[in-house]
Amino acid sequence: MSMGIRLGANRYGKSESRVVRIVRDSERHEIRDLNVSTSLRGDFEAAHVDGDQSAVLPTDTQKNTAFAYAKEHGVASIEDYALALGQRLLDASPAATGCRTRVEEYAWDRIPVGPDGGGHDHAFVRRGGEVRTTEVDRTRDGASVTSGLTDLVLLKSTGSEFQGFLKDDYTTLPEADDRILATSLTATWRWSGLDVDWNSTYTAVRATLLETFATTYSRALQETLWLMGRAVLEQQPGITEISFSAPNKHHLLVDLSPFDVANDGEVFIAADRPYGLIEATVTRDEE
Repeated sequence: MSMGIRLGANRYGKSESRVVRIVRDSERHEIRDLNVSTSLRGDFEAAHVDGDQSAVLPTDTQKNTAFAYAKEHGVASIEDYALALGQRLLDASPAATGCRTRVEEYAWDRIPVGPDGGGHDHAFVRRGGEVRTTEVDRTRDGASVTSGLTDLVLLKSTGSEFQGFLKDDYTTLPEADDRILATSLTATWRWSGLDVDWNSTYTAVRATLLETFATTYSRALQETLWLMGRAVLEQQPGITEISFSAPNKHHLLVDLSPFDVANDGEVFIAADRPYGLIEATVTRDEE
């Protein structure tokens, strides 16, 4: 008996188009620095099975649309831009049933100049730290939006412990009642609708994450993520769930006793690997 073989799920697109939009409608310019990835899914079996490209909108066209829409639609927020770009690609591809658009935004600050340190009108310095993200999944029937951030590096020098954990024959980790807690946080939050002030809510969610991390005592990174996620959902009723990926950036106390130097929790080595990786989603109960 022969076994049937068929094509499974598939999609195609253009990844990581680096789109920089400069707004020059006044003497004081604005900059939006984006990394844009798009992909289409739908009835593209003929392209795979028969080599028939008649229903395929080239990935190069997707790239060109990303650049053109940065001008034609603008980038008031990366969510609005991704929603518009996804709709345009669906309109241009009749065989597509859905379009996924992911945008990362890199922040720039104005270079301070003059005696008062005011920001220059058209000179910028790239900001370190986190990258703002969004992913829009648009179909013929609607769209869903996930916003987020990545590489938000956080550290607290006290107010954290890790003890009472399970031990076996291979456990060597000592319990800690006062330790450094540090992570490079990735967080994504899913919205229930599209009537959202994307920019102000991003600022608000980020502030909630930072404040909760700073002000709550941590018995484990797991508990800290739970408290951060709960605080966001309590303050943002339009968010249905928030997910975290948090590597534990270990800081190990350096033994200075060979040099007759006391080290009372003051000098550490930052170990980049291996590292613990904590992931969690905090969600609302379905009513």
